Amino acid sequence: MRILEAVGMLICRYLRGGWNHTMKILIADDSSFMRRLVRKSIEQAAIANLEIVEVDNGEAALEAIGRVKPDFVVADWNMPGKTGIEVLHALRAEQNNVPFGFVTSEGTDDVRKQASDAGALFFVCKPFTADELAATIKEHVGAVA
Repeated sequence: MRILEAVGMLICRYLRGGWNHTMKILIADDSSFMRRLVRKSIEQAAIANLEIVEVDNGEAALEAIGRVKPDFVVADWNMPGKTGIEVLHALRAEQNNVPFGFVTSEGTDDVRKQASDAGALFFVCKPFTADELAATIKEHVGAVA
């Protein structure tokens, strides 16, 4: 299934703007420190043609997703306004299948299951190293790059 998803994402990427398309990644986290760490990790993953947009709450994430049309979203679970899982549910309810992953301190089995059931591609639990996050992001962003 993951191979089919990756192939589908590559085809969509090509149709949306070709191989030289700028990869737009949205980072949604209420902590400016975490946004900087996630940004650094994404930059460390050496993704070509990259544009990163940051927001500090779930409502701003939904607005930015509609405006920016990111290729990938990395979100915290707990944010003001709407939580990360609420953002993911809202996107899927609108038939928006933008690839979505979580970076959060919420690591219970129930939370992981909710994320997976909602369609999250990955779930990274804090604390983590920049290298670990970069590898995870590169693995999943690479499927849509």
